[in-house]
Amino acid sequence: MQINTQEQQQCTAKTPEITYPCLWLYKVIGEDATALARAINTVCPVSATIVPSKTSSGGKYCSLNVEIEIADEATRLAIYQNLKNHLAIKMVL
Repeated sequence: MQINTQEQQQCTAKTPEITYPCLWLYKVIGEDATALARAINTVCPVSATIVPSKTSSGGKYCSLNVEIEIADEATRLAIYQNLKNHLAIKMVL
């Protein structure tokens, strides 16, 4: 199956329309749930709801769901970047 250039541009050009303020969910992955929660509370400018999610089959990694009210796109992207750059956090989805 081949996708022509026009179809490919249409697929990549679309960005979701987000109406702010809104609740946003980040999934944060790391090795220590307590360290993750501290990192989240350090990074987030307002109170966030933190809920345990999953632990890897070997028990090395865990994830937390972080729900936070976001005022605008700049804030959403800044929180994502700050979470991503924190040493206790391995990945942010």
